[in-house]
Amino acid sequence: MYEKHLMICGATGCLSSGSQAVEEALIKELKKHKIKDKFRLVMGGCPGFCEVGPIIVVYPDEVFYCRLKPKHMAEVVEKHLLEGEIVEHLLYKGPDTEAPARFFDTIPFYAKQKFNVLRNSGIIDPESIDEYIMRGGYRAFSRALAMEPAEICEEVKSAGLRGRGGAGFSTGLKWEFTLNASGQKKYVVCNADEGDPGAFMDRSILEGDPHAILEGMLICARATGANEGYVYCRAEYPLAIKRLKIAIDKAEEYGLLGEKILGYDFNFKINIKEGAGAFVCGEETALLASIEGKRGMPRPRPPFPAQSGLFGKPTTINNVETLANIPLIVKEGGAAEFASVGTEGSKGTKVFALAGKIRNTGLCEVPMGITVREIIYDVGGGIKGGRKFKAVQAGGPSGGCIPAEQLDLPIDYDSLNKAGAIMGSGGLVVMDERTCMVDLARYFLSFTQKESCGKCTPCREGTKRMLEILNRITEGEGKLKDLDVLDSMAYSIKDSSLCGLGQTCPNPVLSTIRYFRNEYEEHITDKFCRAGVCKPLFNYRIDADKCTGCTVCAKACPVNAISGEKKKPHEINLDLCTNCGNCIEKCRFDSIIIEPVGREADVSN
Repeated sequence: MYEKHLMICGATGCLSSGSQAVEEALIKELKKHKIKDKFRLVMGGCPGFCEVGPIIVVYPDEVFYCRLKPKHMAEVVEKHLLEGEIVEHLLYKGPDTEAPARFFDTIPFYAKQKFNVLRNSGIIDPESIDEYIMRGGYRAFSRALAMEPAEICEEVKSAGLRGRGGAGFSTGLKWEFTLNASGQKKYVVCNADEGDPGAFMDRSILEGDPHAILEGMLICARATGANEGYVYCRAEYPLAIKRLKIAIDKAEEYGLLGEKILGYDFNFKINIKEGAGAFVCGEETALLASIEGKRGMPRPRPPFPAQSGLFGKPTTINNVETLANIPLIVKEGGAAEFASVGTEGSKGTKVFALAGKIRNTGLCEVPMGITVREIIYDVGGGIKGGRKFKAVQAGGPSGGCIPAEQLDLPIDYDSLNKAGAIMGSGGLVVMDERTCMVDLARYFLSFTQKESCGKCTPCREGTKRMLEILNRITEGEGKLKDLDVLDSMAYSIKDSSLCGLGQTCPNPVLSTIRYFRNEYEEHITDKFCRAGVCKPLFNYRIDADKCTGCTVCAKACPVNAISGEKKKPHEINLDLCTNCGNCIEKCRFDSIIIEPVGREADVSN
């Protein structure tokens, strides 16, 4: 019996900020005091609050230590573990707390969250099947084994679960299509090909709770009549793949995968297919082609995968988050409980990855229907540096921008669609007033244009032409008629592209023109980028009245373009300046002004 359990965040985010070194230092300290056998250390899943990692949670005390370094471990062992005294300066502290906060109940980041999909992440050892079972794991599957397949489909339909991969199609209805398709051989595929910039929801779920995915796939297989499954996971997720392999081996050892599972006439095995990182393979027919060993390119539909999918057999494809919800729904009374959360058309919770100019970057799970304002300010803690919120890109590179005037927009499938965005898989990239919306649209279109498989002409050629226009605008060569051309081409590409990539990739352009047309017009008519991003369209100038001569900007300049005596106003040599932005980022007095090229203007950021 251990005195305490120490859950160290062992997800990719905290590992990248040094949690492995923290664990090693902790082990060293425990050995030093000869108490290693009294405490259990687990490299667990992601508790979500990536901004303050590395994180350790001490159970049963439920003390939340954050921003840890190896040097802190001596204090944690000597004060907390040996003397029972909480180390106050290692607790969470922020502008949203009056005193150091201990755990979920006192940390504002967690206050409005509801953990369904992330119910086990950061709580259990992701490599232990026993801990998953102890938390109720595989109980829903055992119930599903005693149900008729149609019954399971109906239960998932009644819960109102919509696919969390982007399209938002009814999960139960999709399963029903596969169940009713003819054929003895059927497949279940888990789409873990998460390719959106700034998105890490699926990765964190796989790393923190892999058995939830396996149980979801088993229930799906029972409901649809499948006997084989694939997890299609990008090779850039080595930790997720490692933990999946361990989970599959353990499930086979416990008789939960294989032949005659738990004594029933039900067989199911799961394979892992590692993808090479092509964004288009997130589209289901391209994904299936990749599993088959072909080039990942979409094909026309119909037939849909439910009728003719993997190797020409009926196939159900769900993403990671969708499958992780299934055990919650199929457990006794789970469907009604699930449907009680969210909105009329969007039931349950949604996991979002918060990235960009937001203070609390990380992973959050919130009820459907929560507003943009609540996510940005209550969960996300507001904008970094106290700057103004400008917009949030929802739905990844194929999504759209939600502007500040729609802060009270409910986040659900229908509301986002009306606003010109999409739910997508759940990436939220937050922008402040220093974001150029024209450049943002150019960046996301550049991404999807490069990731286009090239099979259909509208996507292959149309995105290139749109990108050329956006490049001209950001370089000061645009014309007002370009905006009408962009609008027309965007709708043509959406209406005529073969797959979801082409049908959604114009969204960032359409939404930014819709909400920030004045910014496009300023780039075109005034040749000015107010945000100071499009380098040919602005210069920097130091306001002599505000400059204190602190020399910080001069030291930050990589080309020595800033000169001046200490404690006297400085100047920028425009012939040397490369508009890199280092000076304006470092200046503490807002003395650096962004102005149009060729003429002075009192325009600050």
